[in-house]
Amino acid sequence: MQQLLSSFYTFGRAICAAALMVGTITATAQPTIPQGLPQTVSEALKRVAIPPNAVGTYVQEINTQGAPVSRSLVTANDTFPFNPASTMKLVTSAAALDLLGPAYTWKTRAFASGPQAGEVLYGDLIFKGGGDPKLVQENFWLFLRQIRAQGVREIRGNVVLDRSVFANGWFDPASFDGEPAQPYNAGPDGLLLGYKAITLRLRPDLASGTAIATSDTPLDGVSLGTPMLSNEECGAWQSKLQLVVTPAQINFSGKMPAACGEKSWSIHPYGMTQTQYFGAVFRQLWRDLGGSLQGQVVDGILPFEARLVAERESVALPEVLRDMNKFSNNVIARQLLLTIAAEVGRMPGTPERGAHAVKTWLAAKGIDNPEVVIENGAGLSRIERISASTLGRMLVAAYRSPTMPEFVSSLPIAGVDGTMRRRLQGRSVLGNAHIKTGSLEEVRAMAGYVQAASGKRYAVVNLINHANAARGQEAQDLLLQWIYDNG
Repeated sequence: MQQLLSSFYTFGRAICAAALMVGTITATAQPTIPQGLPQTVSEALKRVAIPPNAVGTYVQEINTQGAPVSRSLVTANDTFPFNPASTMKLVTSAAALDLLGPAYTWKTRAFASGPQAGEVLYGDLIFKGGGDPKLVQENFWLFLRQIRAQGVREIRGNVVLDRSVFANGWFDPASFDGEPAQPYNAGPDGLLLGYKAITLRLRPDLASGTAIATSDTPLDGVSLGTPMLSNEECGAWQSKLQLVVTPAQINFSGKMPAACGEKSWSIHPYGMTQTQYFGAVFRQLWRDLGGSLQGQVVDGILPFEARLVAERESVALPEVLRDMNKFSNNVIARQLLLTIAAEVGRMPGTPERGAHAVKTWLAAKGIDNPEVVIENGAGLSRIERISASTLGRMLVAAYRSPTMPEFVSSLPIAGVDGTMRRRLQGRSVLGNAHIKTGSLEEVRAMAGYVQAASGKRYAVVNLINHANAARGQEAQDLLLQWIYDNG
C-alpha cells in the first residue's frame, strides 16, 4: 500500500511539472499583441485636435536573424490608405535600388552629324539625354569641355536635343499648387539641366533706389530686371517682388523691401520651355569656352549615321538617392520613376509605366498593395496613397535587402542632417533614427528606422491626414522617442 501511494505521489509530481512546463512554453510562445498609439502620442494629438482616425501608424521590429515573423509594436489604422507626401520617395528609392542596381548610372552623350574640318562642324551637334537627374551646371560645363577637346569649336548646323528617353508630354508647373516659380514644381526631362532652377541674388542699392539682381546661372539672351526698392517691412518679400518670367526676360512687376538686405531666391523659370532653358545655358557656356553656334537649339531625334563625340556618366544611384531623400528633392524623384519606367518597362518612360513597375516590384516582395496610388513617385501629389502597413513592410524588406546600407544612408539622421537636422534636439533618440519626412497642406508624414536603447531596430511609419496635420510634429517626435525608450 505504501508503495502504491508513493507511486501515485511520484506520478502526480510529474503531471504537475509537465503542466507547469506547458504553461511556461505557452506563455513564452504567445506573440506580443500589437498595441495602439502610446499615451504620450495620443495626448499630443489630442492637444492639437487631430482625431485618432486621421493617423495611420505602423511600428515593427526588424528581426535580422531571419525569423519569419517580426514583432509589431504599434499598429493603428495601419491598413487605411493615406496621402504619404514625400515619404513616397522611400518606395521609389527602394524599388530603384532593387530594379536598377546600386551601381546604376545615367549617361548623356553628344554626337555629330556632318563632316568636321579643323575646328568647324559642318552639321549638327546632337545631345542624347539619358534622364540624368544631376546634370548640374558644373557637370555640363565639364561635358562641353570634353566636346571642345575633340576639336569642335564652330557649329555651322543646329544643336539638337534628343530627350526621347522620357515621354515629352506638356507639363503644367502651376497645376499642383498654383506656384509655378517654386523649384519643386519643375517638370521631369530626358535632358534635365541643373534641375531647371536658378538662384537669384538681390542686393538693395539705396543710392539708385533699386535692387541689383544677378543670377548664378548664365543665360544667353535672357535679360534680368532691376526691381525698385520700397519702404515696406521685409515679410513675404518674394510675393512683393511679383516675379515675371518669359523666354527673353526675368523681371519683377513689384518692389523689393529695402529692409530685407541682401537676399537669395531659388526659382523655377517657368516661362521658358525645357528647350529654351537648355539653349540659353548652352549658348552662354559654349561662348565662354570659345565656341560659336550659327544655328538654333531645337528638339529632334538622334540620326542613325551620327558619330559619338563625347559621353558624360553621372554619379551612381546611391549618391543621387542621398540628395533626393536628405533634402526631399521632388524633381529627382520624378526623374527616378521615369528611369525605372524606361529601364524596366519600355521607352519612353512614363509615370504610368513607372508606377506599374513599382507596384509589381512590391507584389514580388510579397507585399500586397491594392491601395497604393503612384502619380509621380515624389509624393508631390494630391492623389498618391499608401497605407502605413504597406510602407512599413516595404521598409522591413528594404532593411533585409543586400542594398540596405545604400538605402538607409540616404535618409536624414534625426537631429543631425537633412530635413531632420533641427528636430529632436536634446532628446536621447537624437542620432538614433533615420527618418524621411513629408509635408503637404493637411498632410504630415514620417517613415524610416529607429535603433532603440535596447539595440533592437524598428521600422516606423506615421501618416497624418487632417486639417491640423501641420501641428502634428510634436506627436511624431514623441513616437520616435517612445520607440527608442520602449523598443
